[in-house]
Amino acid sequence: MSQKKLFLALIALSTVSLLLHHGGHLMWAMEVFHLGCPALHSHTGPGLKPKHTNVAFLKTHKTASTTMQNMFFRFAERNNLTVALPVQACTHQFCYPRSFTSHFVHPHTLPPNIITSHMRFNKAELQRLMPNDTIYVTILREPGSMFESLFTYYSQHCLTFKRVPNSSLEAFLEKPSQYYRPHETYSMYAHNTLTFDLGGDKDRPATDVAYAQAFASEVERTFSLVMIAEYFDESLVLLRHLLSWDLNDILYVKLNMRTLSSKQSLTPDLLAKIRAWNSLDAHLYDHFNTSLWLKLSELGPACVAREVRLLQQAQKKLMRSCFGERMPRLRTAAEIKNEELRPWQPSRTVDIVGYDLPENLSHGFLSKAQELCLKLIMPEVQYTRVLLRSQSVRYRQSIQLRPLQQLHRNQKPMKTALPRHPPVDNNQPSPAASSPDSKFTAGT
Repeated sequence: MSQKKLFLALIALSTVSLLLHHGGHLMWAMEVFHLGCPALHSHTGPGLKPKHTNVAFLKTHKTASTTMQNMFFRFAERNNLTVALPVQACTHQFCYPRSFTSHFVHPHTLPPNIITSHMRFNKAELQRLMPNDTIYVTILREPGSMFESLFTYYSQHCLTFKRVPNSSLEAFLEKPSQYYRPHETYSMYAHNTLTFDLGGDKDRPATDVAYAQAFASEVERTFSLVMIAEYFDESLVLLRHLLSWDLNDILYVKLNMRTLSSKQSLTPDLLAKIRAWNSLDAHLYDHFNTSLWLKLSELGPACVAREVRLLQQAQKKLMRSCFGERMPRLRTAAEIKNEELRPWQPSRTVDIVGYDLPENLSHGFLSKAQELCLKLIMPEVQYTRVLLRSQSVRYRQSIQLRPLQQLHRNQKPMKTALPRHPPVDNNQPSPAASSPDSKFTAGT
């Protein structure tokens, strides 16, 4: 029995036992069901723990991390926070696959509260950049489905994959070492990508079990939460509790997805070969999949099930408020009229789908609510550009205010009693003309 089925069985048993024990009083049982979970509040009452706003989210490849990034971007904008963004030379990533350094961060996005763009993890550099109370979070995906996605998505960018005849995943997995070159620029897409993204040695031999275990332990010491893509909503429940966020803070729309025609189904034999080739990633996934379910069990099956249900209901309500009764249909890039909503296409053979706005939102001025709906479905590259532009404006405004603020700080307090002055000598220059701050005085 899978972990999720076992989890659902526990929920069913606990609910039935409540009903039997209390004589079938459904309403009472549902109240207990509600009270078994920490309240979903809106942070308006006194004494509530404030939302945690300093977060480093390691955006891993092909793990639903773009959806997570969009969530963090929107949270930052709603709460007037600063997001660390890459310098223009790095495009929308922190010069990946180079190891992260603070030199990759755009100066207009300092000091940051949140960092969430692609990077190769460098703990020491991030700790120097981020506030001391920063919470570290990342997400993993089952190695089989993840590697199939990587193989397709980067087929025209990774030389390892380009060498494979007919872009055949089966051919590659028959003898990966025949095509793989560990020191090529984009070799990390072809071998233990998760391990590489987390700062580990992707080419450590599969027989080095001690390294795999030690690396997983190091990741666990650094990251307060490692989410699992296959249990995305359950992971979001844990994230909400970890950060003391509201339900509305974790609403999302799935982004950066491929069309079904771009996906390949995997046989058990192929899955086994993928796990063997990416043994370090497989060890990480197994370790943190177990860890996730331990955390969920600590929170309580009834609590988690209730929050997942409320999350999904809130998702539907949000989508109706944004798009009306006609829910947005996934479209290929060619079908999307608004360029700001067209997702990046890795190659001609892969279709990445996105969303388009309804006709009534596609023209003219957008209200604040409509702009939030637009951000909800905005792809990574465009949203990064928009966010950098807005944060640069804020940065320049703060620079302009600094001389005036400094002047106010340097001014001596005004005395309540007027001083006694000697007679004025009209041949002397006025104080305004001789003062080093006269350019400000003259303008008042």
